[in-house]
Parts: sequence; structure tokens; C-alpha cells
Amino acid sequence: MNAKKVFDLIFSGFIAVFFISICQANEKSYSPLEQSNLNKAIYCMEILESRNDLKPSRRIDILRSECYSENFIEHSPHISDGREGLFRLFQGRYKEYPELSMSIKRSASEGDLVWLHLHVKRTPNSLGAALMHIFRMKDGMIVEHWGVGQPVPEEPKNKNTMF
Repeated sequence: MNAKKVFDLIFSGFIAVFFISICQANEKSYSPLEQSNLNKAIYCMEILESRNDLKPSRRIDILRSECYSENFIEHSPHISDGREGLFRLFQGRYKEYPELSMSIKRSASEGDLVWLHLHVKRTPNSLGAALMHIFRMKDGMIVEHWGVGQPVPEEPKNKNTMF
């Protein structure tokens, strides 16, 4: 192998290592608190929206004791303020939609805020809805919630996915 080929291989290796390190440096690294908040919000949303293997009363008990603060503030105009309003809403949903499911498509955490982008389906065959939740966390509990959503259309105006 001649010197130019050796130089080209070494140079290519340095370039590859350089770009890999840049890509890794751009990945979001969370503080321990941010990671803990993100993990807790995901756990709570799984209990709220997906754990159909648990009885509704058990789900509400877990949410009350482990997830939602007694001083919970709800910003959605369609849900009564406080955690009990949220629990009443979901008690009804669990009865009406026993196969309610949710999948998390994206998540992020910064400081005391957590964002979750979800695909929620009331029945297995429904198109469902795209939801975005923002939670403010304090002491491992959800203390505040903002949310927006839109139904997944049967015939979208573009080929881009909502997820």
C-alpha cells in the first residue's frame, strides 16, 4: 500500500470519528432530575391511557398516590380543574372505551417540564388522535398539565404523517 492510500485511510478515519463525536454531542443529555421527570411522566401516561390489564379503580388509585399532586392544575378547557376532575373523566372513558390505548411517539424534558407526543386510540380499529401533553413536575408528581390534540383524518391533505 502506498503512502497516499495510507494517508487517505487515516484521514478518512479521523473525519468519521469527528462526525460521530459531533452527532453524539448534539444528542440531548438530561440532568438526573430531567430524566427522572421524563420517566415518571411516561409511567403515569401509561397507567392513565394504556394499562387495560388493571382494573379502572386500581389505575385511579395508582394515579392518585403516585402521579398527580393534590394541588394539580388542569389547563384543558374540557376537563374540570384538579386531579379529581381528570380521574372522573377517565373513569368514564375506561367504561366506554375498555380498549383505550396510547403509544408515545416523542418525548422531551427540560427543567421541570416534560413534553409527550402521543397517538391515542379509543378502539383498536380507530384512527385515533395525535396529542401533545406538557407536564410541570414537582417532587416526582405532575402538578400542572397543558394539552392539545387533533383527530387523525381518514384522508389527509398531505402525505406527511402526524407521527
